[in-house]
Amino acid sequence: MSNETKKIKNRYNRISKIYDVLEKPMEVMTMNKWRERLIKNIEGTKILEVGVGTGKNLLLYPNKLEITGIDFSENMLAKSKAKIKGKENIRLIEMDAQKMSFADNTFDTIVTSCVFCSVPDPVEGLKEMRRVCKPDGKIIMLEHMRSHNNMIGKFMDVMNFIPLHTWGANINRETIENILKAGFKEEEIKTQNLWSDIVKLIEIRNKK
Repeated sequence: MSNETKKIKNRYNRISKIYDVLEKPMEVMTMNKWRERLIKNIEGTKILEVGVGTGKNLLLYPNKLEITGIDFSENMLAKSKAKIKGKENIRLIEMDAQKMSFADNTFDTIVTSCVFCSVPDPVEGLKEMRRVCKPDGKIIMLEHMRSHNNMIGKFMDVMNFIPLHTWGANINRETIENILKAGFKEEEIKTQNLWSDIVKLIEIRNKK
């Protein structure tokens, strides 16, 4: 694990106790309904959630699905485990998204929500998702990223140090560009703006 990864992991471990409290206003206003839309786009039965965090999506998954959730923060993962007592279809594993231990072509659908602002090497994490997702499988992402509005984008650049050093999230990531760098083609990617051009629902068909 790189020093940068350890640093971000430690920040999430530190803030895990109050993480849900900090995010509750945004969850109530918008994120809850966006998460529901995200889960409705799942295909197949074998699902991987990358960066499961405190488990905000976990109770939204139908019981018929086989869910694997990973996160590199043991303290965030502990919060997730507390939420899924009795959910036998979910297993949670401490694992780095940049170096997954799963075999190639394992999962029907891979899910992320507000994760690729925090993965230290986002392109490497996206390559790993491409690898473990089955051919013609689906990757669905609810992610925030840098605005292409000139004024807003520059403001996000200036303010990025606050969330980055508080808990490890970058608010100015170029996530669509990173998806292309990871080997996906433009024709495989569909995006929908949910809040300006900052929060997007992204669907990728994993053509290999």
